[in-house]
Amino acid sequence: MMPIDVGHDAATTSRRRFVAAALLGSAALLSGCATIGTSRGLDEALRRLLTISTQRAVARLVRDNGYLNDALARVTIPETPGDRSGAVLGALLRSRPVQDQLLRLVNDAAGEAADRAAPVIIDSIRALSFSDAVEIVRGGPTAGTDYLERAIGPRIINAMLPEVGESLRSFGSDGVLGPVIGAATGVNVVGLQRVVTTQAARGLWRAIGREESAIRADPRSARDPLIESVFAAGRLLG
Repeated sequence: MMPIDVGHDAATTSRRRFVAAALLGSAALLSGCATIGTSRGLDEALRRLLTISTQRAVARLVRDNGYLNDALARVTIPETPGDRSGAVLGALLRSRPVQDQLLRLVNDAAGEAADRAAPVIIDSIRALSFSDAVEIVRGGPTAGTDYLERAIGPRIINAMLPEVGESLRSFGSDGVLGPVIGAATGVNVVGLQRVVTTQAARGLWRAIGREESAIRADPRSARDPLIESVFAAGRLLG
């Protein structure tokens, strides 16, 4: 799918909140020292890996059309077979202008939700106590992200849900979507909110995992001596 180019919108400033905060926080995160050969050192290396991966993933997704133009994270238009609201919405969405506008809207909502969720992820990383740091360091390309996703659980959905809901409520005043949704008696907007949020969360985790995988493949790309030392020698740890 070719990237869809849409104009600058009012959400851009909001979407840069986490990016700016992350840049300020990076120096503080990287200033501490840890001994590589200890469990504490491995824990710290994992925290740094996940923090940098999260920062980079969110920075990509919160930019204009970040979700929309990212094949790994993109939110699709949800349809629920057999559900009355899904059937009505599906019929109304046969119009290409409506399809395009809704696709932009849900992906725009996902970007705003990722911005809101980022501090929750960063705080969770700082508090993580790794049950088996060595196995995670020696694990697959997204082992750290997978561990973090399990540790956070549904809290990521709870953090993202309000932002998605607020964006979806713009249906009533947003171009062609207002009349469409107004005519679609029975459309389950609450259900739509949940489906979009779930997709947005999955896309965010995939994006974080992609960044982790890239750093594992080239530890120097993290520009962090501890990460480089631990992950360059990860297979030798035991």
